[in-house]
Amino acid sequence: MLLDLQGYESTILSGAWVTLQVALLSLFVAVVLGMLGALAKLSSITFLRWWATLYTTVIRGIPDLILMMLIFFGGQIFINEFNVTINDWLNEYFQGQDAAHEWVSYLPDYVDVSPFFAGVATIGFIFGAYMAETFRGAIIAVDKGQLEAARAYGMSSWMVFRRVMFPQMMRHALPGFGNNWLVLLKTTALVSIIGLEDMVKAAGDAGGSTQMPFTFYFVVALVFLVFTAISTSLLSHAEKKYAIVSR
Repeated sequence: MLLDLQGYESTILSGAWVTLQVALLSLFVAVVLGMLGALAKLSSITFLRWWATLYTTVIRGIPDLILMMLIFFGGQIFINEFNVTINDWLNEYFQGQDAAHEWVSYLPDYVDVSPFFAGVATIGFIFGAYMAETFRGAIIAVDKGQLEAARAYGMSSWMVFRRVMFPQMMRHALPGFGNNWLVLLKTTALVSIIGLEDMVKAAGDAGGSTQMPFTFYFVVALVFLVFTAISTSLLSHAEKKYAIVSR
């Protein structure tokens, strides 16, 4: 039987749930960073524009796999070097104070970064750059006259954003946002290389144990297609909701 999973069904389903969690949390991080990046690029403050431009340029110019490895391993090195520095400083500062020194001794000497956290942070950080460009273009496309009219009516900056800017922006941002989400969803497959027990890693382990790699990777491909089909349907509904009515 082509799709006989040899009892690994629950493992694949568990991995699929991990994949979905990574994708959704990464999307949240990417949207937050993207909105901040877009606002920074449109800011009148030169420093903010410079840093936002550097962020989007560097991230979009380096392959996702390389960034995943750099952030995961480099992040662990940075965190642990910082941890050692802080521990040394605390030990020196509280030297001779027995109670405080005993408290400092409970601090960890080594911090092991979770592959799940690293995967979410990395993918969110990567796609934040793409979302920033998507949101920037959408904000620019909003009719400035509507914003000026809203301010003339006495609306606060937050009300202008929530009631005028955001709905108008979404009309222009949704196509690019949808494309970014679909690419992000597929990019979650990279977290398997840093040891996270996602769907791809589960399929690799099961395929190695049963000598049936094609079957398990085929099932993973089908699951990704299901995720994509559902996402496309929801995005299509959202685009219709925010569609610009031609006059």
